[in-house]
Amino acid sequence: MADIDYRTLGPSGLIVSTIGLGCNNFGRTGTATETQEGTNAVIDAAIDAGVTFFDTADIYGAERGLSETLMGNALTGKRDKIVLATKFGMDMGGLNGPDWGVRGSRRYIRLAVESSLRRLRTDWIDLYQLHRPDPSTPIEETLATLDDLITEGKVRYIGHSNLAGWEIAEAEFTAQLHGHPKFISAQNEYSLIVRDAEKEVLPAVNRYGLGFLPFFPLYNGLFTGKFSRDGGPADSRIMMIRKHLLDDAPWDAIERYRAFCDERGVTMLQATFAWLLAQPGLTSVIAGATRPEQIVQNAEAATAWRPTAEEVAEISSLFSETAR
Repeated sequence: MADIDYRTLGPSGLIVSTIGLGCNNFGRTGTATETQEGTNAVIDAAIDAGVTFFDTADIYGAERGLSETLMGNALTGKRDKIVLATKFGMDMGGLNGPDWGVRGSRRYIRLAVESSLRRLRTDWIDLYQLHRPDPSTPIEETLATLDDLITEGKVRYIGHSNLAGWEIAEAEFTAQLHGHPKFISAQNEYSLIVRDAEKEVLPAVNRYGLGFLPFFPLYNGLFTGKFSRDGGPADSRIMMIRKHLLDDAPWDAIERYRAFCDERGVTMLQATFAWLLAQPGLTSVIAGATRPEQIVQNAEAATAWRPTAEEVAEISSLFSETAR
């Protein structure tokens, strides 16, 4: 088992591994985790490595809900070993009935949670997250409904994803005003290249003590060290469906970063995990995996190097002119 660290998620008693398993590849066409067998292998490897935080969403998979279904099957007899997070609020194509684009409402949340519980084959969800803002529904209605789900034991904690800084503040004060349980976590895109969360999201997260969960922390795998200007693994997410990320990457900065890592005898993967985990408020790095060796490598990399504050700042500065 890898020597993984664990942290408290925001203002709660929920403890999660600092390396999380992003489950958006489960059921994805063309990946090793497209099948039940492939999904089982990655989940078993994650548990054996000490990874406890598993993050999915009802929309993930080649067919909506497929990631949850595969996970539900794979976690039979192992549910108590993990912290299970899923999300609601994206377009399910009518799988939860007509929603008229209003997916933060009491009516819709009730339908969505029952569907997720059924697919995941569990009685409760540890962290239930609003996947995106619903401008048509007052946040108080969303919070009140999630409050009821917590009271009923179907949900233990609640979080949100893709909210702006002002929306995070609004949710905080609305929960306080009406006496509802507060969101304990925020999930937004954040990496060495995508840094706009530093402008308003991270200040709001830290002001209210939320746990921050970055998605695409390795920029779709670009910072695994497997890519160069000339390309990378043919079966990777970037090469299969996001080739533009490779073409548009700031290669001068990345190559300076590679030299920085080489000077210290660490890999780019190890340095990137270290930089992320040094950011204030960041609780767990959600990284995807399609093969068992990838999740083991991620788990081992997370504690392989402890940079100084000066080194963390130097890594940040390498991408200061190219980050967005």
